Amino acid sequence: MARNDQSFATGAEHDDQGLTRRNVAGTANGDAVTRVPEEDTSKTKGTPAGPSIFSYLDEFEFIIAPIVFTAFSFFTRMWKIGLSDIVTWDEAHFGKFGSHYLKREFYFDVHPPLGKMLVGLSGYMAGYNGSFEFKSGEKYPEDVDYTFMRVFNAAFGALCIPLAYYTARELNFRRQTVWFITLMVLCENSYATISRFILLDSMLLFFTFTTVLCWARFHRLQKESFSPEWFIWLFLTGISIGCVCSVKWVGLFCTALVGIYTIEDLWNKFGDLKMPKIDYASHIAARVLGLIVVPMMVYMFSFYIHFLVLENSGPGDAQMSSLFQANLRGTEVGKDSPLEVAIGSRATLKNMGYGGGLLHSHVQTYPEGSLQQQVTCYHHKDANNDWFFYPNRAEPDYDPEGEIKFVGNGDVIRMIHAQTGRNLHSHAVSAPVTKGDNEVSCYGNTTVGDEKDHWTVEVVNDAASRDYSKLRTLTTSFRLKHTALGCYLRAGNVNLPQWGFKQIEVSCAKENRPYDVYTHWNVESHWNERLPAGDPGSYKSPFLRDFLHLNVAMMTSNNALVPDPDKQDDLASKFWQWPILNVGLRMCGWDDGIVKYFLLGNPIVYWGSTASLGALVLLVFWYLIRWQRGYEELKPAEIDQIHYAGLYPALGWVLHYFPFIAMARVTYVHHYYPALYFAILSFGFVVDHFTRPLHKTAQWGVYFVLYAIVIGLFILFIPITWGMVGSSSQWRHLKWFSTWRVTD
Repeated sequence: MARNDQSFATGAEHDDQGLTRRNVAGTANGDAVTRVPEEDTSKTKGTPAGPSIFSYLDEFEFIIAPIVFTAFSFFTRMWKIGLSDIVTWDEAHFGKFGSHYLKREFYFDVHPPLGKMLVGLSGYMAGYNGSFEFKSGEKYPEDVDYTFMRVFNAAFGALCIPLAYYTARELNFRRQTVWFITLMVLCENSYATISRFILLDSMLLFFTFTTVLCWARFHRLQKESFSPEWFIWLFLTGISIGCVCSVKWVGLFCTALVGIYTIEDLWNKFGDLKMPKIDYASHIAARVLGLIVVPMMVYMFSFYIHFLVLENSGPGDAQMSSLFQANLRGTEVGKDSPLEVAIGSRATLKNMGYGGGLLHSHVQTYPEGSLQQQVTCYHHKDANNDWFFYPNRAEPDYDPEGEIKFVGNGDVIRMIHAQTGRNLHSHAVSAPVTKGDNEVSCYGNTTVGDEKDHWTVEVVNDAASRDYSKLRTLTTSFRLKHTALGCYLRAGNVNLPQWGFKQIEVSCAKENRPYDVYTHWNVESHWNERLPAGDPGSYKSPFLRDFLHLNVAMMTSNNALVPDPDKQDDLASKFWQWPILNVGLRMCGWDDGIVKYFLLGNPIVYWGSTASLGALVLLVFWYLIRWQRGYEELKPAEIDQIHYAGLYPALGWVLHYFPFIAMARVTYVHHYYPALYFAILSFGFVVDHFTRPLHKTAQWGVYFVLYAIVIGLFILFIPITWGMVGSSSQWRHLKWFSTWRVTD
């Protein structure tokens, strides 16, 4: 990335004029030019002596400085990394997910798989066999090299420092500012702390940093469009976007930033009347390929590997389609199940909508409406998911010894809940959440009931046959139409309140929409001693269908992560607390015998970066007022610098921070960390901008003071990062506010 020639941002002029032109008394239209001293990186001409050590250091600073910074980053992230030998905070989740990869067991989580696959890779490299359960607070056994797994994760956090250095260079900051930004990332206590454990956050930050670097470099190459280097950085940006989205969906905010930049860039090119139409079309095609197709391929490829590795049945099976489960090794789904469904068969019904669960009921009743027994969809397998196929009330009662009657298209049946013996029922009562639909309940029994217990089978398709005369296990997709009301049994991705255990609402949709997959069902498990076993596992589930199904299931589960009003979460925090560093987070127990870690940022980094966002707004407002009044004090290159090195990082902060204001889900301090990086870049821009008019000596004086404060506060708070041994009262001096619960 280092170049001998000077790089210019879009709109920059290749000239050597001063940086600032202002209206001065006695000059016309601000023709006087104020030259700002620039850093002299060359030796005085005519010096007879050869190059000194300082000239070499100056010339190769772009190599030496990041090496030094990176060495310190590895030290700060890895020193005493194995001191605590217990499962700390969310290691209980992500360590367990890594174990599933090593055992190749299918599991379910709300996050995409790339980061967790990397955790699994770290375990594989450490010689771990996946047998440890990663229970929170439990001591690691001797055969689990947790130190290596933590070092593997910490490497991603350490590599953020050189990425920050080169990003600052690409944003055209002066050397002092580049060092300042790099130092803030290096000495940010929260970054250093969270990188030291088996978590996804260091990987999320790493790929966020790579995306911003690739975008910044790609922007600097706008005057070299379609060159090999231009294409390389375009595709690297796309790959980084794909990777960051494959770790956590927070990466979509970074994608939005690049997307907004791309739209603006193409809009500006659209206004260039000198640009040939074929060139403009090529620009669009290149960006569609590099910034849409490539990220999607990377994202989908992570799921392809995910499905490929997790070939055994595991705890997350129920989130997937029945056909997918039937093809997992060791699964019970479809195992020895009769192929064709008959009256008297006991079965589980799987909703075929993306993220759909199993038709379920339990003894609890609706708190309003009919007050009858609840019917829901549930992703976990238990006996409350079992239903019997029974004849309707106009037909003779079911005779276990009588002639076998198969269920097929157009048949009118009853569904009996196996555990409670009640009928699947609907009536003209509004559903609890989706008020436009009818409520679905369980009512009566095999002898008590009415025509509102009747459902008509409508076969949609069959993966194994065009013969719709019989329902087949796994392969037949069908709808259940309420015979009396004409509505359809539906399970959309709507969660019931806490009284329904946050399970998925089941309703009876009044509108007939044949292609609504949330009204489609299939038989997943099937038991009937009178019928021979089939082989439903011979039919494969398409990758694209599984990919979409899992992503919708992830989205549904993520939306269900809302605060429980009946429980107090001492670790959760509010969005307004993050930018002002109002709160930290205890990552483990606080007993004297435990090595304690407190997730808290460097005060100057947090407060300075937040203040800089306000200063940036005032700065832009000031120049807009000046511009409206006719002042022309900014050259195009300076406007371009404010635009791309100032406003875009601020926009990145907005995109990463404001969604958490609208989110209903429970939030924690680490959700702010990607946004913090953009605030740090904004801090660097503001300091860079306001120190430019100063004399070189004054500039270095300001920066050395900032360097000292950043480093000093990092060292002051280093115990919370490297681990506090013994009584927490030793660090009472770090409890600046009552909300900083470093000590009780």
